[in-house]
Amino acid sequence: MKRFLVLFCMGFICQSCLATPVVVKYIVDGDTFIGDVLMADNIEVMSVSIRLINVDTPEIHGACDDEIRRAEYAKQRLEELIPIGSTVEIKNIKNDKYPGRIDANVYDGAGRDVGQVLVREKVGREYSGGKRQSWCNLN
Repeated sequence: MKRFLVLFCMGFICQSCLATPVVVKYIVDGDTFIGDVLMADNIEVMSVSIRLINVDTPEIHGACDDEIRRAEYAKQRLEELIPIGSTVEIKNIKNDKYPGRIDANVYDGAGRDVGQVLVREKVGREYSGGKRQSWCNLN
């Protein structure tokens, strides 16, 4: 399985600038979902974990009640933006720090960058790497 994931991610390096369609299967939290990636020649890669590369949302298992409440709303909002069963496109694909997960810009059916929508709506904040800040004690 590990070998397959390495080959799969290496294939993305060549396609990182191209849009790759993904069918949304499950929303994990406000910035991560599970999808089936549709590759060329009718090849479908099942159940890939994809994190939106440009947004940080609160954690479901947060450090305080406010963060958990915000995380539940972020998850709900992501599901509204990319409903289960819908097809989205991913671009700018990168390896994630966790094996088996990739990072990518995600575009909805209208061509909107979903991470930027979450940032504009203040459901999440811009993220470009590094340590994430706490969502607790925000006004």
